[in-house]
Amino acid sequence: MKEKILIIEDEKDIIKMLEYNLKKEGFRVVDARDGEDALDLASREHPDLILLDLMLPGMDGLEVCRALKKESKTGSIPVIMLTAKSQESDKVVGLELGADDYVIKPFSLRELVARIKAVLRRATEKEKPPEIFQAGDLKIDFARISVTVKDKPVELTAKEFELLKTLLKAKGRVLSRDHLLDTIWGFDHAMEIQTRTVDVHIRTLRKKLKNAAKYIITVKNYGYRFEIEE
Repeated sequence: MKEKILIIEDEKDIIKMLEYNLKKEGFRVVDARDGEDALDLASREHPDLILLDLMLPGMDGLEVCRALKKESKTGSIPVIMLTAKSQESDKVVGLELGADDYVIKPFSLRELVARIKAVLRRATEKEKPPEIFQAGDLKIDFARISVTVKDKPVELTAKEFELLKTLLKAKGRVLSRDHLLDTIWGFDHAMEIQTRTVDVHIRTLRKKLKNAAKYIITVKNYGYRFEIEE
């Protein structure tokens, strides 16, 4: 069965245009016109991908993204932001909240479809990790998407969990910031402001992991690795 896409957009003409073209590409489509309806629909329908307009009435797109990523039912659903804003700061805020990509209005339908397929491909091609990993006080249950330190739960965002999983899967290899951006955020090249996004997530992840943060090693001027002490 073809993938289902949830469009969160308040402009009727854009919804109609997106629905028509995405259905032509073989996707199933559902839509919501405000943030509250979108959250309810995402939880019930569990789409394979969400197209999220940032300029929504009431609850704006960034608030919707934040709420989606906090919920266990919707936290792993890929999000592509649709925005008329071209300022770099808006893009970075959305990405740091857990969005997977962004497209600036007005956009090319061919580019949008290509980006949708790329994000879906990355979501399905990720290697399946072992169900449970444990090192010292750190325990990661990949099936349940949960992390504990000294048997106490650690609340991670979807991006933080993906970052931890990606480092662990590398089995001690050093991963560059560029590689992490490409794997987790979908960038095939990095600008300075984007590489800082990786550092911000690492810093927050370490803070949440407390003493278990010792396993995440910084390799100066390059990136990070996950190292288990012998």
